[in-house]
Amino acid sequence: MIEETIQTANGERGKVVFADEVVATIAGLAALEVEGVASMSAGIVEKFGKKSPTRGVKVEVGEKEAAIDLYMIVNYGVQIPEVAWNVQENVKKSVETMTGLSVVEVNIYIQGIEFHKDSKEKESSDMD
Repeated sequence: MIEETIQTANGERGKVVFADEVVATIAGLAALEVEGVASMSAGIVEKFGKKSPTRGVKVEVGEKEAAIDLYMIVNYGVQIPEVAWNVQENVKKSVETMTGLSVVEVNIYIQGIEFHKDSKEKESSDMD
């Protein structure tokens, strides 16, 4: 967990504590906002039906900094480097804005490509 000391309006000191899961949730939701990201991938956990806002997200949170790993599935036909860049930027901005932490790295791991039904139907009609 991350702990941050703040000063309240009446001059007393207090602290704000962020659980790792909070940072992971923010990062996961920010990644899914980017066009071209189909879903987050959680490997074996996903196969057993466990769904969570933090699936496919691993965070390491220090006192003032955070490092984030994202495991994603992208849509077929997108420019993967461009999507990855957009995800990195959106995740960094969202986490820093909402928590005040400095995001030192956002690592992207592409785990697969999702094909849409439209693509499959087009491929089968092209073969006829």
